[in-house]
Amino acid sequence: MHIVATPGRSVPVSDDSLGTEELLRRLVDHLPAMVAYWDSDLRCHFANRAYETWFGVQPEDLIGRHLSELLGPLFPLNLPYIEGALRGKEQFFEREIPDPIGGPSRHSQAHYVPDIRGGKVHGFFVLVSEITAQKKIESELREAKARAEEMANHDPLTGLPNRSLLEDRIERAMALARRHQHPMAVLFVDMDGFKKINDLYGHAAGDTVLVTVANRISGTLRESDSVARLGGDEFVVILHEVGSVEDALSVASKIMVTASAEPIQLEGTEVFPRFSLGISVFPDHGTTSRELLAHADQALYVAKDRGRGQCVVL
Repeated sequence: MHIVATPGRSVPVSDDSLGTEELLRRLVDHLPAMVAYWDSDLRCHFANRAYETWFGVQPEDLIGRHLSELLGPLFPLNLPYIEGALRGKEQFFEREIPDPIGGPSRHSQAHYVPDIRGGKVHGFFVLVSEITAQKKIESELREAKARAEEMANHDPLTGLPNRSLLEDRIERAMALARRHQHPMAVLFVDMDGFKKINDLYGHAAGDTVLVTVANRISGTLRESDSVARLGGDEFVVILHEVGSVEDALSVASKIMVTASAEPIQLEGTEVFPRFSLGISVFPDHGTTSRELLAHADQALYVAKDRGRGQCVVL
């Protein structure tokens, strides 16, 4: 070690100290990001060691090569940002970069900084940082949000929409009915004697019946129609653009016949589900989702009072 004298103090300097240029080079090579310089002809003048990890290319092999040789199929995607940088404007964007050895892609955040000297753009500096972990977290949060929304709006047993989503769908069906000047209908469907099934065979058997019935009702409907489960053994069907009350009654009859045509096997016993239905029609029986549901519910109770296994329009 030797001493370098400076005014007012002495600073020890190691004999194996690095020069400024070499120190900067080592510093840049150890950065967890790609750093490079490309001239206005898109030829490389400098690249750090991160390019070997990201692209499988030695940085010294990039010197003098055109940027399109490095980026390959990514070049056309990056070209608008390259052209923007060469016009003197900083560019900031994200890009997915394939792994050079076939592993998972890496997500990057790129920053192109123009090199402006004497009022002229001579090239641009590149800084590309990895944000794969951040993107993974964002993806997991989106999936968690989607699952939460699914749970909030759908019945966990049957997968059908629940009450919170049902009212929104009725409102949309009414809006479509107003636009096309066609009636739409709401069917309140209730299984007759479901409590007895639960009492005799248990709640697991009851769940089997509910899932089977939900699938059968769904199978009778048009693609534009939908069915929701309110809870227990209550289902609501939304019929878009029915021609008349008679059309709604025809669909209700089809549901009653189709959903009860085949027995459901429960512990060696055959159960034939039976139904009562109440119908309301927009706009005759209401102009809001709650009015239509209340009217259909009232019609359902009338059907049950008349002996069950019936469909009623009040």
